[in-house]
Amino acid sequence: MSLQMITVSNNIALIQPGFSLMNFDGQVFFFGQKGWPKRSCPTGVFHFDVKHNHLKLKPAIFSKDSCYLPPLRYPATCIFKGSSESEKQYIIHGGKTPNNELSDKIYFMSVVCKNNKKVTFRCTEKDLVGDVPEARYGHSIDVVYSRGKCMGVLFGGRSYMPSNQRTTEKWNSVTDCLPHVYLVDFEYGCATSYILPELQDGLSFHVSIARNDTIYILGGHSLANNIRPANLYRIRVDLPLGSPAVNCTVLPGGISVSSAILTQINNDEFIIVGGYQFENQKRMVCNIISLENGKIEIHEMETPDWTPDIKHSKIWFGSNMGNGTVFLGIPGDNKQAVSDTFYFYMLRCSEDDVNEDQKTFTNSQTSTEDPGDSTPFEDSEEFCFSAEANSFDGDDEFDTYNEDDEEDESVTGYWITCCATCDVDINTWVPFYSTELNKPAMIYCSHGEGHWVHAQCMDLAERTLIHLSEGSSKYYCNEHVEIARALQTPKRVLPLQKPPMKSLRKKGSGKVLTPAKKSFLRRLFD
Repeated sequence: MSLQMITVSNNIALIQPGFSLMNFDGQVFFFGQKGWPKRSCPTGVFHFDVKHNHLKLKPAIFSKDSCYLPPLRYPATCIFKGSSESEKQYIIHGGKTPNNELSDKIYFMSVVCKNNKKVTFRCTEKDLVGDVPEARYGHSIDVVYSRGKCMGVLFGGRSYMPSNQRTTEKWNSVTDCLPHVYLVDFEYGCATSYILPELQDGLSFHVSIARNDTIYILGGHSLANNIRPANLYRIRVDLPLGSPAVNCTVLPGGISVSSAILTQINNDEFIIVGGYQFENQKRMVCNIISLENGKIEIHEMETPDWTPDIKHSKIWFGSNMGNGTVFLGIPGDNKQAVSDTFYFYMLRCSEDDVNEDQKTFTNSQTSTEDPGDSTPFEDSEEFCFSAEANSFDGDDEFDTYNEDDEEDESVTGYWITCCATCDVDINTWVPFYSTELNKPAMIYCSHGEGHWVHAQCMDLAERTLIHLSEGSSKYYCNEHVEIARALQTPKRVLPLQKPPMKSLRKKGSGKVLTPAKKSFLRRLFD
């Protein structure tokens, strides 16, 4: 195993924990950028070009018949191969958008055109029917083959609490998904849920390996129990002409790890790199996994010569580049309050190219998460990385990514401008209420379709905030409270009584005075 430092001259601000890498015939592509794609690269997919230990991101394009692919963080991905190498596709399910919304969609990515300078992808979206899995992240999806048929298998992950359980104080809380196993027919888009008694807890950020009709689930984190059980499950799927049969077996010899990176070094061997064994402690040990004759064996192996920066860093993140290579990132100078530097490394676990088995694929949930997206010390989700990017130097005009053309991407999720006088700034924000940990308290305005506003910007007392969060009454923000009052039914007012025209005539004599009488009356009063 060899560890090499990667120099980056153009500060890669788009690379954040939760990104994914795809390997098409040795070419690596990046997606899951920070923020929404802009005109410089509307697809949000980049060629991850590493030459002579120097990294460049070059924009990739989509075919005209492609759908839009949002920049998803922590999705489940896997490789789906047809009868030939040209039919190789990446399957992408779930993940988080830059606005911290969860996706329940499934996408297929394939290469339709490739030349020396650029690659054209086709991205298609498949609608699911039946037992559709809820939107989630930190889960896994794999492909199994049985009796000449194939099926997708989805398991684990986290999701937001149901809307009827979300209060203002816990508006962004996540929970474990139910430990159901979903079979997905990629051709017809039909999903079926299976409950297996061996799977008692929901798991996320685990490692999964698929071989023929079998999937191995290793490690993971249970949010409900806050544990990383040393579990090892074997799930077998039989696809006869009738209904599929799914069974699960608990195997000995598992390891306790979450957010690990899995890479394949040959047809029967895989290596686990990175991850966490406790809430804030990295797992520095590497393991080799052998699959042979229907058995799985896990052993510790000699670790790389980790640099002092990696050893002393509390966190790390990365993804599998394919061909036995792992891309790792750690924050820079931890002594500074705000670090804008990243150190990147490329770990080669095998010097030889991998001759991939057509029916052996890997998947893992490998990256850590921003601190604003979760509570502190939630599994692999307590960390934030940011950097300013100036430009992406390219070899030609097309391959140049100009970060100066982009707008500020930091205003996402709860870091929003909730009103005209909003002064909540991601760079200067400090807790205001005792109930706040690492994110601003927000409250839901019921006007129209509803929207979230900062409680501090609404001048709410903490007692009022807690009272509103516990109740079910509607709340209207400062900008919409007058509109809401105007919409209320006005009190009934009796109509004005207008006197009839006849009564007005009775007040006078009804006679017209002659000029002589007018003159007489004037002299009389004078």
